[in-house]
Amino acid sequence: MLKIASIGTGLPIVFIHGWGLNSGVWQPCIELLKDKYQVITVDMPGFGINVDYQLSPYTLADIASTIHEAVGQPAVYIGWSLGGMVATEIACQFQESVKGLVTVASTPCFVEENTNEDQADWPGIKAEVLALFHRQLEQDTQKTINNFLKIQAMGSPHLRDDIKLIRNLVMQYPMPSKETLDDSLKFLEQEDQRSVLAKVSLPFLRMYGKLDGLVPKAVICQIDELAPKSEKVLFEKASHAPFISNLNEFNEALTKWLDNHFIDVE
Repeated sequence: MLKIASIGTGLPIVFIHGWGLNSGVWQPCIELLKDKYQVITVDMPGFGINVDYQLSPYTLADIASTIHEAVGQPAVYIGWSLGGMVATEIACQFQESVKGLVTVASTPCFVEENTNEDQADWPGIKAEVLALFHRQLEQDTQKTINNFLKIQAMGSPHLRDDIKLIRNLVMQYPMPSKETLDDSLKFLEQEDQRSVLAKVSLPFLRMYGKLDGLVPKAVICQIDELAPKSEKVLFEKASHAPFISNLNEFNEALTKWLDNHFIDVE
């Protein structure tokens, strides 16, 4: 079975990392939350402590099912970037055992759609940028990860410190294989969850950084329409990793939302 890590007691909250990284990135959050909640961190198959866990076929649906089985109890799922897609898939597949959904710097469709030269119909990452990452993976996996870290911190007022911290956190664990990175990168290119967001009827919070270079703020209002029952938080001075650049602000907003929805349940 997929390995998970758990600390603390109370409301179970499950953290899922983004592309190319691992659960180490959540360590600063864990330190602030472990005295109040049961904090569960999951490395996706092929990442972190699950680097040797082989999943075939490597699909979003199978990853979601594998994580849900490993967690084994009703919980709130919190997913960052690609992890937001995984958490959304879990919420859609297993609504009866998902207490709530939180997506962090994520979008139901990462790729930009553009039929208008002046303005994108759906703001996102340009397809040629993702294609470049595929080509770079073939040549130098570590360099590709380092370049991706730089993009995630772009816009942060303390960019160098953020990159250094993220790198130090994730390098505690084994790096994924080139094949795993390539397979999971395809999710960012190909998956489109826009049609399912309206079906998410459980408590749903979306968290964004206004300076995010991967999930542009222009897409947020379009996601508002796709998920009208959801709530959102926008961190004015954060980029793609608000739980790193704006740790205290992030945890304050997350804790407030969790307590508003679940404190009486527990």
